[in-house]
Amino acid sequence: MPRLCGRRYGVSKVLFVPYALFDYDGYTRKARNAFQNMGLELESIHEKEDPVEAVKEAQGIFIGGGNTFRLLKTLYDNNVIEPITERVLQSGLPYMGSSAGTNVATVSICTTNDMPIVFPPSFKALGLVPFNINPHYIDPEPGSIHMGETREERIKQYHEERTTPVLGLKEGSMLEVEGDKAVLRGKTGAKLFIRGQEPQVLEIGTDISHLLKSE
Repeated sequence: MPRLCGRRYGVSKVLFVPYALFDYDGYTRKARNAFQNMGLELESIHEKEDPVEAVKEAQGIFIGGGNTFRLLKTLYDNNVIEPITERVLQSGLPYMGSSAGTNVATVSICTTNDMPIVFPPSFKALGLVPFNINPHYIDPEPGSIHMGETREERIKQYHEERTTPVLGLKEGSMLEVEGDKAVLRGKTGAKLFIRGQEPQVLEIGTDISHLLKSE
């Protein structure tokens, strides 16, 4: 949520969710410095007595990266799944997520790159968009001797069991969603995986609003 975005949505203070990392205080200090440089005040949800009330009072929310399983479990533990979803989808609360914070904004965390170091009660996430995202998506390098599955192969395995579209976001790209509009932003691009179809390479500026109508 850079300075321009903050002005656009009338946000001067952001609620930060550091649950994806173990060191909440250290993560918050780092995030606070970054947001102050953008002219925005940052408060962390772990510093609040009541996490649910903190979500209800927030002007905007930023969920940072780390381990997606730990993040989702802690969101459930603190009973903020429904409050965040309700405020974003019904009240228009500006939401920004990076890495694991992007994963939890989708249907489920089933397309995360992380290890299950803890076990959330469900893989079901916030559902702010009706598809899944694979952050840090990379295509295989030509001539690579890596013997494990590529990211594309793992997403195809996901589609052997599930039908939800998956957006592979490359480093330097982001998805901007406002109302019924979704546009790819940034400097790199993405790859879209839909079950039964060949993957689609997406350039920056591509409108993928049709995915918001996915079921």
